[in-house]
Amino acid sequence: MKIARGIARLIESLEKLPGIGPKTAQRLTFYLLHNPQEELEKFAEALSRLKKDTKECSLCFNVSESDPCQVCADRDRDGAKICVVEQPLDVLAIEKGGFYDGRYHVLGGAISPLNNIGPEELYIHDLLARLKGVKELILATNPNMEGEATAMYVRKLVVDKGWMKKLKITRIGRGLPIGADLEYADEVTLSRAFEGRREF
Repeated sequence: MKIARGIARLIESLEKLPGIGPKTAQRLTFYLLHNPQEELEKFAEALSRLKKDTKECSLCFNVSESDPCQVCADRDRDGAKICVVEQPLDVLAIEKGGFYDGRYHVLGGAISPLNNIGPEELYIHDLLARLKGVKELILATNPNMEGEATAMYVRKLVVDKGWMKKLKITRIGRGLPIGADLEYADEVTLSRAFEGRREF
């Protein structure tokens, strides 16, 4: 049986999303098909406005409605601390806990030679320009091979540039299981990981 072109197109588009296989794409498509037209139009509008209504912060590379983002623009944040994370989702996870009052630096991923992602593809070198006046650099990359490699690269870069005399480098504690991503951790686990951070 030939599937209607509109259905086939949506299934194809959904399959391109991370974590969505052919079966899930089909289920989502048929779920959407049975929604009222107004709901579908709201969904389509939200999708079409996604890029238009967001900006990348020119300071920390987080995603926000404004540039600089709300965190960078907030004068009450502790400018002596920068937390280095892989993705904007990690910022959301940490902010949800309400235990961290410093600033962030979003790398845009992690070093992964198998996926052809090196330091040049990330916002690692942009971090160095932000270290003046910073007393603590918190490396909060994910506790997996790529995250560890990225944390070690950032540390080596800071040491090689001679910032170690003025700067304490810490790594978030092991409240997070190895192989887990920050975005999936609950607030209590993240809070304990921050409390248990150590010099790196």
